[in-house]
Amino acid sequence: QVQLVESGGGVVQAGDSLRLSCAASGWTFSRYALGWFRQTPGKERDFVAAISQSGGTTYYADSVKGRFTIARDSAKNTVYLQMNSLKPEDTAVYYCAAKRDFVVRVPSAIDYWGQGTQVTVSS
Repeated sequence: QVQLVESGGGVVQAGDSLRLSCAASGWTFSRYALGWFRQTPGKERDFVAAISQSGGTTYYADSVKGRFTIARDSAKNTVYLQMNSLKPEDTAVYYCAAKRDFVVRVPSAIDYWGQGTQVTVSS
């Protein structure tokens, strides 16, 4: 059974850091590009960051570039999102996502989703 399980969300203050983790199971980790999306109430799910199957290429939304870092650990079947210099506008539910063979930035093209983890940044 395919599973993506996020952890690491919480409540922090502006300027703080947080690291999200997403543990994958039930499929061949190395065949999938991985990513993070986020969503606030009443809005669409937005692309945040993605990493290729090999981990050699990363992609970021302009709004997080220079502050967030995505990484994957094949030995642990886990993808991470290191978030630094957090801002109140980063407040959202963050979702881990997997897409076989290549990176996508469109939610409708994602193969698997995690359940989401809440990140709240207070000013």
